[in-house]
Amino acid sequence: MVTPRTTVRDRRRGLWVGAAASLLALFVLLLGMGAAGATGKARVTRVSRCPGRNAEVEQAVSGRFVYEVWIGCRGIGFARSLNGGRTFGRSISVRGSVGRTWDPAIAVAPDGTVYVSYMIFSVVQTSAGQVGEMRPSVAVSHNHGRSFSQVSRLPVPTPQTARGNWGDREFIAVGADGKVYVTWDYGPQADEVQEVCIRGGSCAFAAGDFNAVIQKSTDGGATWTMPASISPGFPLGGVYSAPIVVQRDGTLDVLYWQHPTDPATLSVSPGHEYFTRSTDGGTTWSRPVPVGTKVGPTRLSVWWIDGDLAADPAGNLYAGWDTQRGNRDTAWLAWSSDGGAHWSAPLRVASSRTEHLVEVAAAGRGNVYVAWQTPVRGRGYATFVRRLAVGNGWTGPAKRISLRYGNAKIWPGDTFGLSIKGGSAVVSWGSAPGRTRTAEIYASRIALPSH
Repeated sequence: MVTPRTTVRDRRRGLWVGAAASLLALFVLLLGMGAAGATGKARVTRVSRCPGRNAEVEQAVSGRFVYEVWIGCRGIGFARSLNGGRTFGRSISVRGSVGRTWDPAIAVAPDGTVYVSYMIFSVVQTSAGQVGEMRPSVAVSHNHGRSFSQVSRLPVPTPQTARGNWGDREFIAVGADGKVYVTWDYGPQADEVQEVCIRGGSCAFAAGDFNAVIQKSTDGGATWTMPASISPGFPLGGVYSAPIVVQRDGTLDVLYWQHPTDPATLSVSPGHEYFTRSTDGGTTWSRPVPVGTKVGPTRLSVWWIDGDLAADPAGNLYAGWDTQRGNRDTAWLAWSSDGGAHWSAPLRVASSRTEHLVEVAAAGRGNVYVAWQTPVRGRGYATFVRRLAVGNGWTGPAKRISLRYGNAKIWPGDTFGLSIKGGSAVVSWGSAPGRTRTAEIYASRIALPSH
């Protein structure tokens, strides 16, 4: 039997293992649950209610429902709010997720069906023996997240080496016609991947066979197509992190993070964000368009899952990412009004000596919320929000919405949640504030001026 390698990345992914916070720390935390945030208006609510550490949250909003998924609860944690995010119900483990699982994502179909995706590692039997296999799974709920009635593991090519294939960070989206799409990072050979892990954080990559791929379901997540390449250069595309948006007419838009790969050594170099789209359901993709290359590259050592993509009701696109130059890390925003063929000059969102995890969500035509999480030096992790009216600029200064600063030594996750509800931003994040010994998931809702 092949035993999968245990790395720092594996250990930080194993968030189902962890000690509970002390009674005193929990008491102090509960006292602050209803307190106002830094804005004096936003209220912070604790979402996660399961033992151990909880981090890397993703979010979806549909009507009065707010859904949160994260790494935790012995696998992938899930909780829902029935009142727009003011309070959340019990935390559960998503069906099929207990074990070696990571990188959750969530989407809601027009008919209210909830889809939760996550990566899973398993050992499979092949004609050549037992090999490791990484691939996405998708759990489906037809009752607004009360329970998950079905789970499917997406098919992948049979691994050809003992270490198996490599896979990471999937994204999920649903079209108006109910078709479901999953993009993820796929490498045919895990033994070619070299990681660079950061103490107290996540991991980046120094070399490997990285590619953005897509899989589709036309029957509500029951069956799926085989992975098809989005990025050019397969199997050495140098691509990871590929968020997807489905336009109203079914057009698929993807923003991916591409690092040039040396074909001889498989070493990757600092990279940039690229945009591509498909008008035939993912069969073919447009020539990739670089986004914001003039502001510089993203380094290899960045451990955030970099880049986010959103669309407003008119089909305008918004991209957020960060770059590094010298000892500064800068978060950027750019937008496109012609289907991604051309992009605006990048607009600086925030800059400091610490990294920025950037998320974007459209609040209306030409209007977008931008949020970021960053470790503030000397204080710890904090989550901020701004709003932009295209053509008029920022509608106000950045607002810190996290209740308190989180311990900089405790990993909060490589993602956080950002959605729009009635012109307000609903934000969720991981953090270990005060004396808490493990990260928990928190949520808040805030309305910033629209112009």
